[in-house]
Amino acid sequence: MKLYLDPGHGGSDPGAQGNGMNEKDINLDIALQIRKILTSEYSDADVRMSRTDDSTKNLTQRTNEANSWGADYYLSIHCNAFNGSAQGYEDYIHSSLSDSSTTAAYRDTMHEEITKVNQLRNRGKKKANFHVLRETTMSALLTENGFIDNAHDAALMSDPSWRQSVARGHVNGVAMAFNLQEKEDNGTLYKIIAGSFQSRENAENRVDHLQSNGIESFILTVTISGEQWYRVQAGAFLNRENAETRLQEVQNAGVEDAYIISEDS
Repeated sequence: MKLYLDPGHGGSDPGAQGNGMNEKDINLDIALQIRKILTSEYSDADVRMSRTDDSTKNLTQRTNEANSWGADYYLSIHCNAFNGSAQGYEDYIHSSLSDSSTTAAYRDTMHEEITKVNQLRNRGKKKANFHVLRETTMSALLTENGFIDNAHDAALMSDPSWRQSVARGHVNGVAMAFNLQEKEDNGTLYKIIAGSFQSRENAENRVDHLQSNGIESFILTVTISGEQWYRVQAGAFLNRENAETRLQEVQNAGVEDAYIISEDS
């Protein structure tokens, strides 16, 4: 499967701006992590990126490159901005496509997997006449991963582990949509995160809830935008299938926003 991965904006084009951040930087970090996860964990994923650094590339160059390469899927990574009050995740396919199209089916899978892990308000599945959706000869999706000018979303964007989780959601969607085959041993540790709280008492309540359901967990402290958060971890596994099983157990226990992050072991 040939994936053309497009971190939006770059170079002289910063994209949306807010809370001391540029969209181009968030897009690039998420995309680089998508490539890293795909190439390290799947045997049949070939990834080409429109940019791998802070360089300028126009829209026509991006779509021409994907078309010439013969990509199977075009995935464009973006963040949003509006008026500071809007927040959440949304994604787009081209406005000419029906909801029963192959591209829409891929998008349905991607949308479900990304919204499982991104801790953002779900703004829904949308359509638009964006260049990268219109001028590509393969199925294409553009994701808008939060509003950079919104305090809630920006706090998440500034956290490297959140960007990794968003990348993981994109990878999970691509892998499921295209039936990718996992490598036998990728040296990755999969951790189940069962909640992040600013109050330690709330984190302790989550641990008590999980343990009452027979699920061992513990609290880690992380710093996001200079503030301390308490993260509840409910297991770590070398085998992703085992991690998915534990994730399902945690979700069945009522923690529906639990998700998996990966780290090199």
